[in-house]
Amino acid sequence: MRVQVLSFGSLREMLAPELQVELSTPATAGDLWRWLREQHPGLAAFEGSVAIAVNESFATLSTTLNPGDRIALLPPVSGGSEQASSESQDSLPMLSEHCRLQREPIDSAAMLAQIKAGEDGAACLFDGIVRNHTRNRATLYLEYDSYPAMAIVEMEKLAAEALSRFAVRDVRIAHRVGRLEIGESSVLIVVASAHRAAAFEACRWIIDTLKRTVPIWKKESFADGASWAAGEPFPPEVAL
Repeated sequence: MRVQVLSFGSLREMLAPELQVELSTPATAGDLWRWLREQHPGLAAFEGSVAIAVNESFATLSTTLNPGDRIALLPPVSGGSEQASSESQDSLPMLSEHCRLQREPIDSAAMLAQIKAGEDGAACLFDGIVRNHTRNRATLYLEYDSYPAMAIVEMEKLAAEALSRFAVRDVRIAHRVGRLEIGESSVLIVVASAHRAAAFEACRWIIDTLKRTVPIWKKESFADGASWAAGEPFPPEVAL
């Protein structure tokens, strides 16, 4: 059977952005990973840090594959890719009930105004901003890439879980991709609630979890070169 393999971030240095792979039937994600390692021994260095997704959902090595499946190999999501994927170029903005993945600047005032309601006693806003330095190096700009179809699904899952876990009324999440200049917002999270404690807790949980699980990658350009941001580890249940 034939499956499609997509690679992102630093994995693109050894794999093409997209591969068509023929596997015997039946096959699992683990069979595919072992085949890729045989063809590309350098993948051994990624053991324990890469996650795999099948048709835009996190999977495990035991997940059964079917003909035509789309498999994504995901490096830690704080890392970046050398150039934006054609998918992210062509399909933005992407919207869900509570979330937005976009190339244009985020309008924080509009998002805050849209979420407020009469029953709210608090609206907590987290605004992630591009700063002008990282580890004592002068930052010129950032570039964000994503796996758009999966990113919007994972962002919506975070919003839905926050609504069920915390005593909050509504959640909004917007994330930029593409080139961002110093001072621009990369991610904006707004949480509305009757009480401030729940809004603070939900907002903190969303950004901390987003940085570990949503497939968005960051490349930092400095005055003396460029590099991918160090990735945060995937949760143990999804890491290979």
